[in-house]
Amino acid sequence: MPVVNRVAAMQEELAAWRRDLHANPEVGYDVQRTAGIVAEKLRAFGCDEVVAGIGRTGVVGVIRGRGYGSGRVIGLRADMDALPIKEITGLPYASRTAGRMHACGHDGHTVMLLGAARYLCETRNFAGDAVLVFQPAEEGGAGAKAMLDDGLLERWRIQQVYGMHNMPGIPVGQLGITKGPIMAAADRLYLDIEGRGSHAAKPHLSIDPVLIGCQFGNAVQAVVARNVDPLEAAVVSICMFHAGDAFNVIPQTASLVGTIRTLKPEVRERVFERLTALADGLGRQHDARLDLKLETGYPATVNHAAETDFAAEVAQSVAGAQNVDTAVPPMMGGEDFAFMLQERPGAFIFIGNGDSAGLHNPGYDFADAAIPVGVSYWVRLIESAMPA
Repeated sequence: MPVVNRVAAMQEELAAWRRDLHANPEVGYDVQRTAGIVAEKLRAFGCDEVVAGIGRTGVVGVIRGRGYGSGRVIGLRADMDALPIKEITGLPYASRTAGRMHACGHDGHTVMLLGAARYLCETRNFAGDAVLVFQPAEEGGAGAKAMLDDGLLERWRIQQVYGMHNMPGIPVGQLGITKGPIMAAADRLYLDIEGRGSHAAKPHLSIDPVLIGCQFGNAVQAVVARNVDPLEAAVVSICMFHAGDAFNVIPQTASLVGTIRTLKPEVRERVFERLTALADGLGRQHDARLDLKLETGYPATVNHAAETDFAAEVAQSVAGAQNVDTAVPPMMGGEDFAFMLQERPGAFIFIGNGDSAGLHNPGYDFADAAIPVGVSYWVRLIESAMPA
């Protein structure tokens, strides 16, 4: 695999950085330690500009190539935050913070971009600006949008943006990308049901919110199965159901919370429409009050065609054409890099994490062997997009 020789030589040191971040996870916007390490290293590497506090706790580093003044500006993004999960790996560098762990590989993402920053500062074999974006709060906090709202793209005149995420199940050394949607819109549903409570031995006197909630939970699957084209993609999952406090009382209220995942706006709209109709119908059927709130979250992550072709060529130059899937199936998980792709052309790519536990699993760990591949991809992307 033709990774950059200098990058391969940094492997052990980069892995040590990654393991330190893994042992000290931080969640959401509360990533002060991680952001501090990132900013310190960027300054030590010799970045021309390092700015902290973008999007609350994000960090931006700017490296100007030898041909500075070309007007080309490319943004590379990595996320820094961990998850509120109790780690069970038993690794020597396992999380030292109870109830938090890097279960999605953002420790690896951060280090791969740091490795690229170090190399690009040393060589500067490109013409233009490489803007390195280290983002907080990807896991549900919309840190990407917060950085955009702070003027990220305008302040540094970023013309294109690229992102990367590790993917268990793809072998280490391989990458996957596709044009169009590569990750799903991630929306939320909240359903509050008010019926009539009663003694459990007299259910005929109740309007049972538990029964109604169960019917809603079952019926949402028909929303997908009978309202969405089988060749399209949609997921509706009810993930929380709260009702009652006693074994012998039919409660007055119940609440359900779930997630909706779609790849296309028209499918998203259709699912929202049918869920609303379902709640209205159940309310009338049972003479109960159903209050359904549908909250839009991250949009679908949609790769731009020309930039996807370019990213695929870069990946092939690093890993070999046989190790790059240019039509990888989209993942129904959400990703707030979508906000950046709505504002600038670019592409998001998956990098193999091998046969590891899945993302958001308490047994997950990022594969250190993937680090040189990811660093080399970033380096070659900048050098190819802005040749000196």
